[in-house]
Amino acid sequence: MSQMPQQVAPAKCPSCAEPLESGDLFCGACGYDLSAVLAAPQDHPTLTMGAAGVGSSGVDWPPPEPESSGTPAAPHLPTDLPGTDSGGTSLPVSPAPHGSPASPPPHGSPPHGSPVSPASGVRFDRPPEPDEYPLQAPDPRVAASAAETAESAGTADTTELSKVCVACRAGRVDDDGYCENCGHAQPRERDHMEQESGPVAAVSDRGLRHHRNEDAFAVGHTALPDGTPAALAVVCDGVSSATRPDEASMAASRAAIEALLAALPQGTHPQAALHDAIVAASQAVNALAEEPPSAREHAPHQNAPACTIVASIVASGLLVVGWVGDSRVYWVPVDRGAPAARLTEDDSWAAQMVAAGLMSEAEAYADERAHAITGWLGADAYEVEPHTASFKPDRPGVVVVCTDGLWNYAETAEEMAEIVPADADVRPLHAARVLVGHALDGGGHDNVTVALLPFPEPPQGAGSA
Repeated sequence: MSQMPQQVAPAKCPSCAEPLESGDLFCGACGYDLSAVLAAPQDHPTLTMGAAGVGSSGVDWPPPEPESSGTPAAPHLPTDLPGTDSGGTSLPVSPAPHGSPASPPPHGSPPHGSPVSPASGVRFDRPPEPDEYPLQAPDPRVAASAAETAESAGTADTTELSKVCVACRAGRVDDDGYCENCGHAQPRERDHMEQESGPVAAVSDRGLRHHRNEDAFAVGHTALPDGTPAALAVVCDGVSSATRPDEASMAASRAAIEALLAALPQGTHPQAALHDAIVAASQAVNALAEEPPSAREHAPHQNAPACTIVASIVASGLLVVGWVGDSRVYWVPVDRGAPAARLTEDDSWAAQMVAAGLMSEAEAYADERAHAITGWLGADAYEVEPHTASFKPDRPGVVVVCTDGLWNYAETAEEMAEIVPADADVRPLHAARVLVGHALDGGGHDNVTVALLPFPEPPQGAGSA
């Protein structure tokens, strides 16, 4: 999409680029000490560009099988993991060849390294970024001293008194979340989140380069009408070039999980339920562009709130995935001798280049334009048509649902399988923590979110989808 003309902005925080008032000593958004001189951080956000390359729906759930056109590109699947797409068409079982020689880009395409795409107006150049934004743990001696003070005073609740600044490790944290001593903003609730729900677990972390976490997730479990358990996970990645991406991802994840928890117990087919849940998530993100009018006053030039979404359902021997954008689902069998698989195809510039045969996968994802997405949820997106696919694995495994903050450090299914702990099917929360740690150890350049759904041993004689 095209960029809107930008007005001359006031002075901005060198850490988070929020506008500053004259005379500010600390940034009101991130607490950055303005007396220090530091280069502006370089984020590598998810960007939007071009038209969403999705087909029409024409899907009727369940049978009779509907007509379908323009179904999503086939995912890379091992031979033992057949599946069907939204139109009921069997997906091919042999992976597309990788490493084919790249053809020259089409005439008129911007050269490698060009800061602006002439077709979309999206800029790809970014200022230098700092090494990290580390947050130190509180000094236990200070916390202990505060607790002793509260005990001597006979105070039952020591929670407030034990809140010490993670930056200076001495000052008390005020109700507004800032240190009274040094003024630094304290870690927010979304900087690191963990949750378990039945057999499902998820972890999300701000990473080491972003000043806030724009990812969100929702996990849950329910039962089908016959009592069969169903596990659910939704992961969303806010589009950083849009307004309020953190709100968009949170609204989408909540709307999707609520729709799934309402539809599945009523007997709705899981693939139909997931399709409708993504539509509900899209509507929730669209609504953010309408409320309140004052929400855009600080950034009138930015796009409407937007995010990507990916989700999975494990129920009754069926594995269903759905997505819009470039977050992914991987299948990792418990028996690591069997092949792993990526079950989704990115709505991204890189995926389009690979699909068109213009670049190899390695070349496309090494390009600075790789993560410019062609599909997203938001009021300024083209008509949203969710991709969905269903599978019937013939063995137990783990379903990995994640944002690019993780798969950037393990892009192929084989690489993902190598970093998933061997006991992930019985310790999903621990495994999710390990995967987030892998991304942080690799540099933590983006927010990182991962949800894990164990897939149980299928019943004897279970057929293929």
